[in-house]
Amino acid sequence: MLYPHVFLSAVFMMNNANECWQRLLSPKRSGAPLQSQGSERSAFQQDYDRIVFTSAFRRLKDKTQVFPLSRSDYVRTRLTHSLEASCVGRSLGALVGREIIARHRLSNVESADFGAIVAAACLAHDIGNPPFGHAGEDAIREWFKNSDLFTRYSFSAAERADFARYEGNAQGFRVLTRLQSPANPGLQLTNAVLATFAKYPRASFLEGGEQGHAGSKKFGFFQDDAASFAEVANGVGLPVEIPGEAWFRHPLAYLLEVADDVCYLIVDLEDAARLGFVDTDAAEDLLGALAGKLVNGNKLARMTEAKERIEYLRAKAIGSLLEIAATVFLDNEEKILKGGFCGDLLSASSACKDLQAVRDFAQEYIYVARPALEIEIAGFEVIGGLLSLFIAAVEAGAKAGAMSTRERMILHLLPAQFLEPGRTPDPNPYRRFLRVADFIAGMTDSYAVDLYRKLKGIDLPG
Repeated sequence: MLYPHVFLSAVFMMNNANECWQRLLSPKRSGAPLQSQGSERSAFQQDYDRIVFTSAFRRLKDKTQVFPLSRSDYVRTRLTHSLEASCVGRSLGALVGREIIARHRLSNVESADFGAIVAAACLAHDIGNPPFGHAGEDAIREWFKNSDLFTRYSFSAAERADFARYEGNAQGFRVLTRLQSPANPGLQLTNAVLATFAKYPRASFLEGGEQGHAGSKKFGFFQDDAASFAEVANGVGLPVEIPGEAWFRHPLAYLLEVADDVCYLIVDLEDAARLGFVDTDAAEDLLGALAGKLVNGNKLARMTEAKERIEYLRAKAIGSLLEIAATVFLDNEEKILKGGFCGDLLSASSACKDLQAVRDFAQEYIYVARPALEIEIAGFEVIGGLLSLFIAAVEAGAKAGAMSTRERMILHLLPAQFLEPGRTPDPNPYRRFLRVADFIAGMTDSYAVDLYRKLKGIDLPG
Protein backbone atom coordinates (compact mmCIF):
# COMPACT_ATOMS: atom_id res chain seq x y z
CA MET A 1 0.00 0.00 0.00
CA LEU A 2 1.32 3.48 -0.92
CA TYR A 3 1.77 6.14 1.77
CA PRO A 4 -0.08 9.42 0.95
CA HIS A 5 3.03 11.37 -0.12
CA VAL A 6 4.21 8.45 -2.24
CA PHE A 7 0.79 8.19 -3.85
CA LEU A 8 0.74 11.92 -4.66
CA SER A 9 4.24 11.65 -6.14
CA ALA A 10 3.18 8.72 -8.30
CA VAL A 11 0.11 10.61 -9.52
CA PHE A 12 2.25 13.65 -10.36
CA MET A 13 4.72 11.48 -12.29
CA MET A 14 1.87 9.83 -14.20
CA ASN A 15 0.31 13.18 -15.12
CA ASN A 16 3.69 14.65 -16.08
CA ALA A 17 4.51 11.61 -18.24
CA ASN A 18 1.07 11.77 -19.83
CA GLU A 19 1.63 15.39 -20.90
CA CYS A 20 5.16 14.57 -22.01
CA TRP A 21 4.06 11.68 -24.24
CA GLN A 22 1.18 13.66 -25.74
CA ARG A 23 3.69 16.29 -26.86
CA LEU A 24 6.27 13.72 -28.03
CA LEU A 25 3.62 12.19 -30.29
CA SER A 26 2.81 15.52 -31.93
CA PRO A 27 1.20 15.13 -35.38
CA LYS A 28 2.04 18.73 -36.31
CA ARG A 29 3.90 18.86 -39.59
CA SER A 30 7.19 20.66 -40.02
CA GLY A 31 6.55 23.91 -41.86
CA ALA A 32 2.77 23.42 -42.05
CA PRO A 33 -0.25 24.22 -39.83
CA LEU A 34 -1.85 21.42 -37.80
CA GLN A 35 -4.63 19.78 -39.78
CA SER A 36 -7.52 17.59 -38.73
CA GLN A 37 -6.97 13.93 -39.59
CA GLY A 38 -9.26 11.66 -41.53
CA SER A 39 -10.11 8.19 -40.27
CA GLU A 40 -8.45 6.24 -43.08
CA ARG A 41 -4.79 6.97 -42.30
CA SER A 42 -3.12 8.61 -39.34
CA ALA A 43 -0.67 11.46 -39.93
CA PHE A 44 2.16 9.03 -39.17
CA GLN A 45 0.95 6.52 -41.75
CA GLN A 46 0.82 9.37 -44.24
CA ASP A 47 4.45 10.13 -43.40
CA TYR A 48 5.38 6.54 -44.21
CA ASP A 49 3.68 6.78 -47.58
CA ARG A 50 5.31 10.11 -48.39
CA ILE A 51 8.74 8.62 -47.78
CA VAL A 52 8.02 5.53 -49.91
CA PHE A 53 7.18 7.66 -52.94
CA THR A 54 10.33 9.81 -52.84
CA SER A 55 13.13 9.47 -55.36
CA ALA A 56 15.65 9.55 -52.50
CA PHE A 57 14.10 6.42 -51.02
CA ARG A 58 14.02 4.63 -54.38
CA ARG A 59 17.71 5.34 -54.87
CA LEU A 60 18.51 3.26 -51.79
CA LYS A 61 18.10 0.18 -54.02
CA ASP A 62 21.55 0.94 -55.44
CA LYS A 63 23.35 2.10 -52.33
CA THR A 64 25.84 0.01 -50.41
CA GLN A 65 24.78 -1.98 -47.37
CA VAL A 66 27.79 -4.24 -46.73
CA PHE A 67 28.58 -5.94 -50.02
CA PRO A 68 28.60 -3.07 -52.54
CA LEU A 69 27.15 -3.44 -56.04
CA SER A 70 26.63 -7.15 -55.40
CA ARG A 71 25.59 -9.27 -58.36
CA SER A 72 23.60 -11.56 -56.06
CA ASP A 73 19.89 -10.80 -55.91
CA TYR A 74 19.81 -12.32 -52.43
CA VAL A 75 22.03 -9.75 -50.70
CA ARG A 76 20.47 -6.74 -49.00
CA THR A 77 20.78 -3.20 -50.30
CA ARG A 78 20.08 -0.05 -48.30
CA LEU A 79 16.52 -0.25 -49.62
CA THR A 80 15.79 -3.77 -48.38
CA HIS A 81 17.61 -3.04 -45.12
CA SER A 82 15.42 0.04 -44.57
CA LEU A 83 12.25 -1.92 -45.28
CA GLU A 84 13.26 -4.68 -42.88
CA ALA A 85 14.21 -2.18 -40.17
CA SER A 86 10.85 -0.50 -40.68
CA CYS A 87 8.99 -3.78 -40.11
CA VAL A 88 10.98 -4.46 -36.95
CA GLY A 89 10.47 -0.87 -35.77
CA ARG A 90 6.72 -1.08 -36.25
CA SER A 91 6.49 -4.23 -34.11
CA LEU A 92 8.73 -2.82 -31.39
CA GLY A 93 6.93 0.53 -31.34
CA ALA A 94 3.52 -1.10 -31.01
CA LEU A 95 4.81 -3.43 -28.27
CA VAL A 96 6.11 -0.51 -26.21
CA GLY A 97 3.18 1.74 -27.10
CA ARG A 98 0.59 -0.66 -25.71
CA GLU A 99 2.23 -0.57 -22.27
CA ILE A 100 2.86 3.21 -22.31
CA ILE A 101 -0.78 3.93 -23.15
CA ALA A 102 -1.98 1.72 -20.30
CA ARG A 103 0.64 2.98 -17.87
CA HIS A 104 -0.14 6.68 -18.37
CA ARG A 105 -3.75 6.50 -19.58
CA LEU A 106 -2.98 8.29 -22.83
CA SER A 107 -6.05 9.43 -24.70
CA ASN A 108 -6.60 9.65 -28.46
CA VAL A 109 -3.51 7.50 -29.02
CA GLU A 110 -3.22 3.89 -30.14
CA SER A 111 -0.33 1.46 -29.94
CA ALA A 112 -0.40 1.48 -33.75
CA ASP A 113 0.55 5.19 -33.63
CA PHE A 114 3.75 4.33 -31.79
CA GLY A 115 4.43 1.62 -34.35
CA ALA A 116 3.71 3.93 -37.29
CA ILE A 117 6.04 6.65 -35.99
CA VAL A 118 8.94 4.25 -35.51
CA ALA A 119 8.23 2.51 -38.82
CA ALA A 120 8.31 5.78 -40.78
CA ALA A 121 11.48 6.95 -39.04
CA CYS A 122 13.15 3.58 -39.69
CA LEU A 123 12.12 3.71 -43.33
CA ALA A 124 14.01 7.00 -43.72
CA HIS A 125 16.93 6.35 -41.38
CA ASP A 126 19.46 5.78 -44.20
CA ILE A 127 17.96 8.18 -46.74
CA GLY A 128 20.86 10.62 -46.38
CA ASN A 129 23.66 8.09 -46.81
CA PRO A 130 26.03 8.91 -49.69
CA PRO A 131 27.22 6.29 -52.20
CA PHE A 132 29.40 3.46 -50.84
CA GLY A 133 27.93 3.48 -47.35
CA HIS A 134 30.05 4.62 -44.43
CA ALA A 135 33.10 4.66 -46.70
CA GLY A 136 31.31 7.39 -48.66
CA GLU A 137 30.96 9.49 -45.51
CA ASP A 138 34.66 8.98 -44.77
CA ALA A 139 35.56 9.97 -48.34
CA ILE A 140 33.65 13.27 -48.08
CA ARG A 141 35.21 14.05 -44.68
CA GLU A 142 38.74 13.32 -45.86
CA TRP A 143 38.38 15.30 -49.08
CA PHE A 144 37.35 18.46 -47.24
CA LYS A 145 39.97 18.04 -44.51
CA ASN A 146 42.70 17.57 -47.13
CA SER A 147 41.55 20.52 -49.28
CA ASP A 148 42.66 24.13 -48.79
CA LEU A 149 39.10 25.41 -48.42
CA PHE A 150 39.35 25.77 -44.63
CA THR A 151 42.31 28.13 -44.99
CA ARG A 152 40.90 30.08 -47.92
CA TYR A 153 37.57 30.86 -46.25
CA SER A 154 36.63 32.04 -42.76
CA PHE A 155 34.19 29.29 -41.82
CA SER A 156 32.75 29.24 -38.34
CA ALA A 157 33.73 26.31 -36.12
CA ALA A 158 30.30 24.78 -36.75
CA GLU A 159 30.50 25.18 -40.53
CA ARG A 160 33.98 23.68 -40.62
CA ALA A 161 32.83 20.71 -38.52
CA ASP A 162 29.87 20.10 -40.84
CA PHE A 163 32.35 19.15 -43.57
CA ALA A 164 35.19 17.69 -41.51
CA ARG A 165 32.78 15.40 -39.63
CA TYR A 166 30.31 14.99 -42.50
CA GLU A 167 27.42 12.80 -41.40
CA GLY A 168 24.74 10.90 -43.33
CA ASN A 169 22.26 11.34 -40.47
CA ALA A 170 22.44 15.14 -40.84
CA GLN A 171 22.13 14.76 -44.60
CA GLY A 172 19.02 12.65 -44.05
CA PHE A 173 17.34 15.42 -42.04
CA ARG A 174 18.23 17.78 -44.88
CA VAL A 175 16.73 15.43 -47.48
CA LEU A 176 13.46 15.09 -45.57
CA THR A 177 13.01 18.77 -44.70
CA ARG A 178 14.58 20.58 -47.65
CA LEU A 179 15.85 18.62 -50.65
CA GLN A 180 12.85 16.43 -51.44
CA SER A 181 10.09 18.61 -52.91
CA PRO A 182 12.16 21.79 -52.34
CA ALA A 183 9.24 24.05 -53.25
CA ASN A 184 7.22 22.87 -50.18
CA PRO A 185 9.94 22.81 -48.72
CA GLY A 186 10.64 19.17 -47.97
CA LEU A 187 8.15 16.40 -47.24
CA GLN A 188 6.58 18.27 -44.29
CA LEU A 189 6.65 15.18 -42.09
CA THR A 190 5.23 15.25 -38.56
CA ASN A 191 7.42 16.50 -35.77
CA ALA A 192 7.07 13.14 -34.01
CA VAL A 193 8.54 11.23 -36.97
CA LEU A 194 11.32 13.76 -37.64
CA ALA A 195 12.35 13.81 -33.97
CA THR A 196 12.33 10.00 -33.82
CA PHE A 197 14.44 9.93 -36.99
CA ALA A 198 17.05 12.16 -35.30
CA LYS A 199 19.23 9.66 -33.44
CA TYR A 200 21.86 12.35 -32.79
CA PRO A 201 20.06 15.63 -31.95
CA ARG A 202 23.09 17.90 -31.73
CA ALA A 203 25.32 20.18 -33.81
CA SER A 204 28.49 18.95 -35.49
CA PHE A 205 31.04 21.03 -33.57
CA LEU A 206 30.07 19.68 -30.13
CA GLU A 207 32.07 16.98 -28.40
CA GLY A 208 30.33 14.04 -26.73
CA GLY A 209 27.72 14.93 -24.14
CA GLU A 210 28.64 15.11 -20.48
CA GLN A 211 26.63 12.01 -19.68
CA GLY A 212 28.01 10.06 -22.63
CA HIS A 213 24.48 9.37 -23.85
CA ALA A 214 23.94 7.49 -27.10
CA GLY A 215 22.67 10.58 -28.92
CA SER A 216 26.04 12.32 -28.52
CA LYS A 217 28.16 9.93 -30.63
CA LYS A 218 27.51 11.75 -33.93
CA PHE A 219 25.52 14.80 -35.04
CA GLY A 220 22.11 15.20 -36.62
CA PHE A 221 21.90 18.51 -38.49
CA PHE A 222 24.06 20.91 -40.45
CA GLN A 223 24.24 24.59 -39.47
CA ASP A 224 22.22 25.41 -42.58
CA ASP A 225 19.35 23.43 -41.05
CA ALA A 226 19.81 24.41 -37.39
CA ALA A 227 16.65 26.54 -37.21
CA SER A 228 14.53 23.78 -38.76
CA PHE A 229 15.90 21.23 -36.33
CA ALA A 230 15.28 23.46 -33.33
CA GLU A 231 11.66 23.89 -34.46
CA VAL A 232 11.18 20.12 -34.51
CA ALA A 233 13.00 19.50 -31.21
CA ASN A 234 11.10 22.22 -29.38
CA GLY A 235 7.85 21.16 -31.03
CA VAL A 236 7.93 17.76 -29.35
CA GLY A 237 9.56 19.02 -26.17
CA LEU A 238 12.91 17.22 -26.31
CA PRO A 239 14.91 17.82 -23.11
CA VAL A 240 17.55 20.49 -23.78
CA GLU A 241 21.21 19.67 -23.18
CA ILE A 242 22.74 22.87 -24.64
CA PRO A 243 20.25 25.60 -25.65
CA GLY A 244 19.95 25.86 -29.43
CA GLU A 245 22.72 23.33 -30.04
CA ALA A 246 21.97 19.97 -28.42
CA TRP A 247 18.99 18.05 -27.11
CA PHE A 248 18.48 14.62 -25.61
CA ARG A 249 16.90 11.98 -27.80
CA HIS A 250 13.23 11.46 -28.49
CA PRO A 251 12.39 8.26 -26.58
CA LEU A 252 11.26 6.46 -29.73
CA ALA A 253 14.67 7.11 -31.31
CA TYR A 254 15.96 4.40 -28.98
CA LEU A 255 13.54 1.98 -30.63
CA LEU A 256 14.68 3.07 -34.11
CA GLU A 257 18.26 2.37 -33.03
CA VAL A 258 17.32 -1.13 -31.90
CA ALA A 259 15.55 -1.88 -35.19
CA ASP A 260 18.53 -0.65 -37.19
CA ASP A 261 21.14 -2.46 -35.09
CA VAL A 262 19.22 -5.72 -35.00
CA CYS A 263 18.67 -5.72 -38.74
CA TYR A 264 22.16 -4.84 -39.84
CA LEU A 265 23.95 -7.08 -37.32
CA ILE A 266 21.81 -10.15 -37.83
CA VAL A 267 21.11 -9.90 -41.55
CA ASP A 268 24.73 -8.97 -42.34
CA LEU A 269 25.63 -12.27 -40.71
CA GLU A 270 22.95 -14.04 -42.75
CA ASP A 271 24.12 -12.43 -46.00
CA ALA A 272 27.76 -13.25 -45.30
CA ALA A 273 26.91 -16.90 -44.64
CA ARG A 274 24.87 -17.08 -47.84
CA LEU A 275 27.76 -15.64 -49.88
CA GLY A 276 30.28 -18.02 -48.29
CA PHE A 277 32.34 -15.39 -46.45
CA VAL A 278 31.70 -17.02 -43.05
CA ASP A 279 31.19 -20.59 -41.88
CA THR A 280 27.51 -21.49 -41.60
CA ASP A 281 28.03 -23.43 -38.35
CA ALA A 282 29.55 -20.34 -36.75
CA ALA A 283 26.64 -18.20 -37.98
CA GLU A 284 24.13 -20.69 -36.57
CA ASP A 285 25.86 -20.71 -33.18
CA LEU A 286 25.83 -16.91 -32.94
CA LEU A 287 22.18 -16.61 -34.00
CA GLY A 288 21.14 -19.47 -31.73
CA ALA A 289 22.67 -17.73 -28.71
CA LEU A 290 20.62 -14.60 -29.48
CA ALA A 291 17.41 -16.54 -30.15
CA GLY A 292 17.68 -18.39 -26.85
CA LYS A 293 14.52 -20.00 -25.53
CA LEU A 294 12.48 -19.07 -28.60
CA VAL A 295 14.21 -21.82 -30.60
CA ASN A 296 12.24 -25.03 -31.07
CA GLY A 297 15.00 -27.64 -31.01
CA ASN A 298 12.91 -30.35 -32.65
CA LYS A 299 11.84 -28.07 -35.49
CA LEU A 300 15.41 -26.90 -36.05
CA ALA A 301 16.68 -30.50 -36.14
CA ARG A 302 14.30 -31.34 -38.98
CA MET A 303 15.79 -28.63 -41.18
CA THR A 304 18.41 -30.17 -43.45
CA GLU A 305 19.68 -27.09 -45.31
CA ALA A 306 21.89 -24.41 -43.74
CA LYS A 307 19.94 -21.66 -45.52
CA GLU A 308 16.70 -22.77 -43.90
CA ARG A 309 18.24 -23.11 -40.43
CA ILE A 310 19.87 -19.67 -40.59
CA GLU A 311 16.65 -18.01 -41.76
CA TYR A 312 14.75 -19.68 -38.89
CA LEU A 313 17.35 -18.65 -36.30
CA ARG A 314 17.48 -15.12 -37.72
CA ALA A 315 13.72 -14.72 -37.25
CA LYS A 316 13.83 -16.07 -33.69
CA ALA A 317 16.84 -13.92 -32.80
CA ILE A 318 15.04 -10.78 -33.96
CA GLY A 319 11.93 -11.74 -31.97
CA SER A 320 13.96 -12.34 -28.83
CA LEU A 321 15.84 -9.05 -29.11
CA LEU A 322 12.61 -7.09 -29.55
CA GLU A 323 11.18 -8.51 -26.34
CA ILE A 324 14.40 -7.76 -24.48
CA ALA A 325 14.65 -4.21 -25.84
CA ALA A 326 11.03 -3.43 -24.97
CA THR A 327 11.62 -4.58 -21.39
CA VAL A 328 14.72 -2.39 -20.99
CA PHE A 329 12.85 0.60 -22.44
CA LEU A 330 9.87 0.22 -20.13
CA ASP A 331 12.06 -0.38 -17.08
CA ASN A 332 13.98 2.84 -17.81
CA GLU A 333 11.13 4.97 -19.16
CA GLU A 334 11.48 7.76 -16.58
CA LYS A 335 15.22 8.18 -17.26
CA ILE A 336 14.63 8.09 -21.01
CA LEU A 337 11.95 10.79 -20.82
CA LYS A 338 14.27 13.06 -18.82
CA GLY A 339 17.31 12.46 -21.03
CA GLY A 340 19.15 10.62 -18.25
CA PHE A 341 19.50 7.22 -19.89
CA CYS A 342 23.06 6.48 -21.00
CA GLY A 343 24.00 4.12 -23.80
CA ASP A 344 21.57 2.17 -25.93
CA LEU A 345 18.86 -0.32 -25.00
CA LEU A 346 20.60 -3.47 -26.21
CA SER A 347 23.89 -2.61 -24.49
CA ALA A 348 21.95 -2.35 -21.24
CA SER A 349 20.22 -5.69 -21.82
CA SER A 350 20.86 -9.34 -21.03
CA ALA A 351 21.73 -9.85 -24.71
CA CYS A 352 24.70 -7.47 -24.56
CA LYS A 353 27.37 -10.19 -24.40
CA ASP A 354 25.91 -12.27 -27.24
CA LEU A 355 25.48 -9.17 -29.43
CA GLN A 356 29.07 -8.15 -28.82
CA ALA A 357 30.14 -11.60 -29.97
CA VAL A 358 28.31 -10.97 -33.26
CA ARG A 359 29.93 -7.53 -33.61
CA ASP A 360 33.39 -8.93 -32.99
CA PHE A 361 32.81 -11.73 -35.47
CA ALA A 362 31.55 -9.30 -38.11
CA GLN A 363 34.55 -7.01 -37.67
CA GLU A 364 36.93 -9.92 -38.09
CA TYR A 365 35.27 -11.81 -40.94
CA ILE A 366 32.49 -9.79 -42.66
CA TYR A 367 33.38 -6.11 -42.92
CA VAL A 368 36.90 -6.93 -44.14
CA ALA A 369 35.72 -9.30 -46.90
CA ARG A 370 37.76 -8.57 -50.02
CA PRO A 371 34.84 -7.52 -52.30
CA ALA A 372 33.57 -5.06 -49.71
CA LEU A 373 36.99 -3.51 -49.17
CA GLU A 374 37.80 -3.26 -52.87
CA ILE A 375 34.64 -1.38 -53.75
CA GLU A 376 34.80 0.86 -50.68
CA ILE A 377 38.39 1.83 -51.54
CA ALA A 378 37.25 2.60 -55.08
CA GLY A 379 34.52 4.76 -53.51
CA PHE A 380 37.16 7.06 -52.04
CA GLU A 381 38.56 7.63 -55.53
CA VAL A 382 35.13 8.16 -57.12
CA ILE A 383 33.70 10.52 -54.49
CA GLY A 384 36.97 12.41 -54.10
CA GLY A 385 37.24 12.83 -57.87
CA LEU A 386 33.67 14.10 -58.22
CA LEU A 387 34.11 16.57 -55.35
CA SER A 388 37.29 17.92 -56.94
CA LEU A 389 35.59 18.45 -60.30
CA PHE A 390 32.37 20.04 -59.07
CA ILE A 391 33.91 22.14 -56.28
CA ALA A 392 36.37 23.59 -58.80
CA ALA A 393 33.50 24.37 -61.17
CA VAL A 394 31.35 26.18 -58.60
CA GLU A 395 34.41 28.05 -57.34
CA ALA A 396 35.15 29.29 -60.84
CA GLY A 397 31.49 30.15 -61.37
CA ALA A 398 31.39 32.19 -58.15
CA LYS A 399 34.28 34.39 -59.25
CA ALA A 400 33.95 37.43 -61.48
CA GLY A 401 36.65 36.21 -63.89
CA ALA A 402 36.18 34.01 -66.92
CA MET A 403 35.59 30.27 -66.49
CA SER A 404 37.43 27.66 -68.48
CA THR A 405 35.43 25.73 -71.04
CA ARG A 406 35.76 22.57 -68.96
CA GLU A 407 34.58 24.28 -65.76
CA ARG A 408 31.59 25.77 -67.60
CA MET A 409 30.59 22.36 -68.96
CA ILE A 410 30.92 20.70 -65.54
CA LEU A 411 28.88 23.45 -63.90
CA HIS A 412 26.18 22.86 -66.50
CA LEU A 413 25.95 19.24 -65.29
CA LEU A 414 25.05 20.38 -61.78
CA PRO A 415 21.22 20.32 -61.48
CA ALA A 416 19.50 23.67 -61.06
CA GLN A 417 18.27 22.60 -57.61
CA PHE A 418 21.83 23.04 -56.31
CA LEU A 419 22.39 26.46 -57.87
CA GLU A 420 20.98 29.94 -57.54
CA PRO A 421 18.53 31.39 -60.11
CA GLY A 422 20.35 31.95 -63.39
CA ARG A 423 22.41 28.81 -62.74
CA THR A 424 24.99 30.66 -60.67
CA PRO A 425 26.69 29.15 -57.59
CA ASP A 426 25.61 30.31 -54.15
CA PRO A 427 27.69 33.38 -53.18
CA ASN A 428 28.09 32.01 -49.64
CA PRO A 429 31.02 29.53 -49.76
CA TYR A 430 29.64 27.34 -46.96
CA ARG A 431 26.31 26.84 -48.71
CA ARG A 432 28.04 26.59 -52.10
CA PHE A 433 30.06 23.57 -51.00
CA LEU A 434 27.20 22.06 -49.01
CA ARG A 435 25.03 22.05 -52.13
CA VAL A 436 27.72 20.21 -54.08
CA ALA A 437 27.82 17.67 -51.25
CA ASP A 438 24.00 17.43 -51.52
CA PHE A 439 24.33 16.52 -55.19
CA ILE A 440 26.99 13.87 -54.69
CA ALA A 441 25.45 12.36 -51.53
CA GLY A 442 22.20 11.82 -53.42
CA MET A 443 23.85 9.66 -56.09
CA THR A 444 23.56 5.89 -56.22
CA ASP A 445 26.72 3.79 -56.29
CA SER A 446 26.28 3.00 -59.99
CA TYR A 447 25.52 6.57 -61.03
CA ALA A 448 28.54 7.92 -59.13
CA VAL A 449 30.86 5.38 -60.78
CA ASP A 450 29.35 5.99 -64.21
CA LEU A 451 29.59 9.80 -63.95
CA TYR A 452 33.15 9.64 -62.62
CA ARG A 453 34.30 7.39 -65.46
CA LYS A 454 32.71 9.63 -68.07
CA LEU A 455 34.12 12.87 -66.66
CA LYS A 456 37.57 11.30 -66.39
CA GLY A 457 37.42 10.03 -69.97
CA ILE A 458 37.60 6.37 -68.91
CA ASP A 459 34.23 5.67 -70.55
CA LEU A 460 32.51 7.65 -73.27
CA PRO A 461 28.75 8.28 -73.29
CA GLY A 462 26.82 5.87 -75.49
